[in-house]
Amino acid sequence: MGRFVALLRGINVGGKNLIRMPDLAACFTEAGYADVRTYIQSGNVLFGADRDERPVSGQALERAIEDALTATFDLRLRVVVRSHTELTATVASAPDGFGWPDRRCDVLFLKHPATADEALAALPDLAEGVDRVWPGPDALYFARLTAKATRSRLNRVIGAPIYQQMTIRNWNTTSKLLALLDGQP
Repeated sequence: MGRFVALLRGINVGGKNLIRMPDLAACFTEAGYADVRTYIQSGNVLFGADRDERPVSGQALERAIEDALTATFDLRLRVVVRSHTELTATVASAPDGFGWPDRRCDVLFLKHPATADEALAALPDLAEGVDRVWPGPDALYFARLTAKATRSRLNRVIGAPIYQQMTIRNWNTTSKLLALLDGQP
């Protein structure tokens, strides 16, 4: 059985698209996924998919989960799926020291089939001396100086068309999701 994490985009943010985590877990279980577990309220679902019975490519899982969410909650939500192996590669490929205490560090997970090169090319200009971005495997690493966070242009990224093909998780959440997939409490 393969282990995966689904990163739902735009739920429980600003009072919109409210979904209780027990209901979200039940949706995944009813859709046939195993060992379903949610992590925090922002739409992170860890689950197992039997390679013989369920689609296991990232794109196929994304479509199947989006369809299940629409049927259950009557919401068209975008989902980014990463296998345990893919999330391990994303964390391992982060810039040295990523998660620095003087910066807010995020991973911008790209929805299949978007690539890091496409996303980099589509980003608006960043705030010099504040924002830094690096490409990764199916993701971008974004860091902004905490002391100058109000000058960051991350909000321009959120307003860019490429944002429709990504979801953002902070570094602590990303690291914790990998630890959970690794079987750590």
